[in-house]
This record gives sequence, structure tokens and C-alpha cells, in this order.
Amino acid sequence: LSAAMATGVIESYMSSGSTGYDTKTYEHIKNFYDTQAWIPKNAILVNAKSFDALDAPTKAAVQKAAADAEARGWKVAEEKNAEYKRLLAERGMKIHKPSPKLDADMRQVGGIMQADWLKAAGADGAAIMDAYKK
Repeated sequence: LSAAMATGVIESYMSSGSTGYDTKTYEHIKNFYDTQAWIPKNAILVNAKSFDALDAPTKAAVQKAAADAEARGWKVAEEKNAEYKRLLAERGMKIHKPSPKLDADMRQVGGIMQADWLKAAGADGAAIMDAYKK
């Protein structure tokens, strides 16, 4: 990415503030549109069969630890997102809130991408999307 910017192969791209900072995007691109499209985060997956085999007190402890970790994770993600935007601004990038038109256009493209994915993913994909929207 850094080489592509330095050689003029790309003039813009879409990513998170962390990628923008880590790749020194501010050396080549001067505008950052804070679309909130990528908030860096991680996930932990648990084997359902193993989880179901736990006794009730252990399940409750795991679920509490998971809820605490989720809350902490979202808080840290928000803090890091703000920090990266601040660092980009300190290095000369202008941070912009997307215009209503850009926001609407991005939502439209996202809807198309989601519909395409759902066609390929089928019923399992629809179940995932329904759970995500809750």
C-alpha cells in the first residue's frame, strides 16, 4: 500500500484510521473521510459443543467474562479510533465527516454488496445477517 501511494499507483483507498496511520497515508493523501466503515475489532469464537458441555456455573462465568470483554473491547476500539484520527490530523490530514450524499451513496453500495453476498450465502447467510442486525 505504501509503495502504491508513493509511486502514484493509487490516489485514494478506503480503510480504517489505524491502517492510514500505520502505512503513513498522511504522507501521500491529505483527506480522511470518517465513514465509520472500519472500526478495528477482534472476535473470539467458541466451539458450541464444548461450551454446551460446561456446567451451568462455568457457562455463566464464561458468559460474564465474554460480556465484560465485549464492553471493554468496544471502549478500547472507540478510544483507538479517536487516537488514530488525532494522529492523522497531527500529521497533516484533514478529517472530514462524510457529506449526506457520500453517506447515502455508501449505504447504497453496502446494500448492493449485502444483497449479492446473501444470494451466494443462502439461508445460513440470512440467519447470520438477521442475528447481526439484532
